Amino acid sequence: MEKNRSIDHQLRATWQAVAKMYNEQAAQHDSTMATAFVILNIDLEKGTPSTALGPKMGMEPTSLSRILKSMEDRGAIMREKNPDDGRGVIIKLTDFGKEMREISKEYVFQFNNKVREHVSEKDLTSFFKVMEVINELIANKKIYTNNKKAV
Repeated sequence: MEKNRSIDHQLRATWQAVAKMYNEQAAQHDSTMATAFVILNIDLEKGTPSTALGPKMGMEPTSLSRILKSMEDRGAIMREKNPDDGRGVIIKLTDFGKEMREISKEYVFQFNNKVREHVSEKDLTSFFKVMEVINELIANKKIYTNNKKAV
């Protein structure tokens, strides 16, 4: 199969371009795309249990721990004991974290709005349908149904 016609190649190449674009913008604010992603996934009012953040974002716990430590060191988040579970921690945004969240949201809105200016609603609907199908196939383990190992 020609790589430019391969679905996984297009997904990977496009995501790498998007990540690079977001990281370039985040660097202007002494941040990273990963940090912005975490900030956008923390509940603004109640905070978010640390154990819920990783699965919510599809991020490995060790990566998330490093990002959270960095965010805490920079004063973007604070950790509070979970009142419902004494062993757990709630991650909350500080005022600085809330400012960073607004900046991050603006970049996400700009990206989405610019793409929507250049792609029809019909094409976007098809795009989202394709992404949904891919995610369902993966979640339901319907891609690789035999025991043969890939080469």
